[in-house]
Amino acid sequence: MSGILFIGGTGLISNACTNYAAKNGLELTVLNRGKSTMYPLPKGVRSKEADIHDQDSMRRVLQNETFDVVVDWIAYTEAEIRQRVELLQGKLGQYVFISSASAYQKPPRHYIVTEETPLENPFNEYSRNKIAAEAELMKAYREDGFPGTIVRPSSTYGPGKIPVLLNSWMHPYTIIERIRKGKQVIIPGDGTSLWVPTWNEDFATGFIPLLGLKESLGQAYHITSDEVLTWNQVYEQLADAAGKPLQAVHIAADFISSIAPEETGALMGDRSHSLVFDNRKVRALVPGFDCKVSWAEGMRCCVAWHDADPARQNVDAAQNEKIERILAAYNR
Repeated sequence: MSGILFIGGTGLISNACTNYAAKNGLELTVLNRGKSTMYPLPKGVRSKEADIHDQDSMRRVLQNETFDVVVDWIAYTEAEIRQRVELLQGKLGQYVFISSASAYQKPPRHYIVTEETPLENPFNEYSRNKIAAEAELMKAYREDGFPGTIVRPSSTYGPGKIPVLLNSWMHPYTIIERIRKGKQVIIPGDGTSLWVPTWNEDFATGFIPLLGLKESLGQAYHITSDEVLTWNQVYEQLADAAGKPLQAVHIAADFISSIAPEETGALMGDRSHSLVFDNRKVRALVPGFDCKVSWAEGMRCCVAWHDADPARQNVDAAQNEKIERILAAYNR
């Protein structure tokens, strides 16, 4: 066997891990459809093209390949895990499934989250799918010896993403523009709930050293920052980076969901609850893991990244309309 295979590898979190692996001289192959140009692969990283949903295509591409580690950035469902197990059994030393910390119990019984916190999320279908996928992987580990490991990121961001509530994921400059134009910005609840954002390059420093460790087989880990902020602090530090005062309006999360039901998963199923992640489990295997980028510094980087190129300053008109619709309903 040789090296690491990333299935995916050009997304926000996976690209940071790709760069970290390349900088540290690891033998890395990235397999995807070859259509993403936002995060080009660094020099020295091997590329393979295939459609992961086409099992025959995947078999052809991987027929003569074996890997020490396969990291799956794009599996979401129980059925996809079954497909991966069938495809990869006997061809790898470790399979790492990227799950989500949103799978943890909502509402939580305790604000401190460990890997033993129950997995239960009635509000978010994405989270429920991840929970089912985790269960399928651990079943394959117990019954067939498939060498699975689960990793749960939480609210990980980078220069091109600003993961605040009601912002546009595809056009994150939307929230910067609202702040700079003096428009009202909605903070769900009273803004005192606790949250833990993690810079993507910091995540990579905890993730890459975990790969290939036999002690991690059959285990689950979350990898997050230790910086804990209220949502008021999250928005205030973003506004400071944008260079304008914050015009905040606090609106109850259930009211927002009643006006925009599509926001329920993110609000009621994730970010309106106070969560603080205990990272002792991952540090037991990766003692050097230490997040260095604060949210304030990360927001300065995000704003500077958008300001550096007008082509990045796209505004999501539909998301702005939704925000104004929620504000109008609240004012009524």
